[in-house]
Amino acid sequence: MPVITLPDGSTRQYDQPVPASKVAADIGPGLAKASLGVRINGVLRDLATVIDEDSKLQIVTEPKASQKPTADALFLVRHTCAHVMAEAIQQIWPGAQLVYGPPTDDGFFYDIRFPDGTTLSSKDFEEIEKRMAAIVAADKPVTRYEMADQPALEKLRKEGNKYKVDNAERALEGKSPSGMSSAMMNPATRNRRLSFYATGEPGKDWEDLCSGPHLPSTGRIKAFKVMSLASSFWHGDENSDRLTRVYGTAF
Repeated sequence: MPVITLPDGSTRQYDQPVPASKVAADIGPGLAKASLGVRINGVLRDLATVIDEDSKLQIVTEPKASQKPTADALFLVRHTCAHVMAEAIQQIWPGAQLVYGPPTDDGFFYDIRFPDGTTLSSKDFEEIEKRMAAIVAADKPVTRYEMADQPALEKLRKEGNKYKVDNAERALEGKSPSGMSSAMMNPATRNRRLSFYATGEPGKDWEDLCSGPHLPSTGRIKAFKVMSLASSFWHGDENSDRLTRVYGTAF
């Protein structure tokens, strides 16, 4: 019977585990509509996260017209937009292999290994943004699911992306992949599980190994832009694979 304590000190009690989204809806329809994610006991999480113990809950919302977005709101928007950009890029270049794609203080990036002979330029931004706009307009649900470590690793190996296999193995060892802040480490890995996020239906639509958190759906992204390109190296090692870093921003 979790007791939820809100920032104003008020409490709500439930007789069974409850999704954070339901708590927001119980407070009011306006809050539910504006909700982007939550902090549970200080940790930023998805809005769909199920609360199964007494917890302090803070709901992250869209800014009102006269307000600036909070750091938490920007994190969620930009992290999800990094996935949207990666999906758009893989639609155009199916052989592109994703490495890692975190939000940053002023936007986000995704490091990608493109097939030999493929070179990106700023001329490609328009087509990438066109594909991104379609994904956002579709307002696809962003769905998290978890797998036990060995089945998850086997899934990644079958997909043939050595970078994601490496990310998963590092996460299970308690290490952070290069380019990702320690805040993005997945709490599920403490239980030898790995998490994935699908934009749409898991197992059917595009998905990525990721610790989260993310927006409830792609339609919550209001504005975005692909900004620039740079070269990078896997794990920052200049003797390792050369990657293309695609920068973007979102609000």
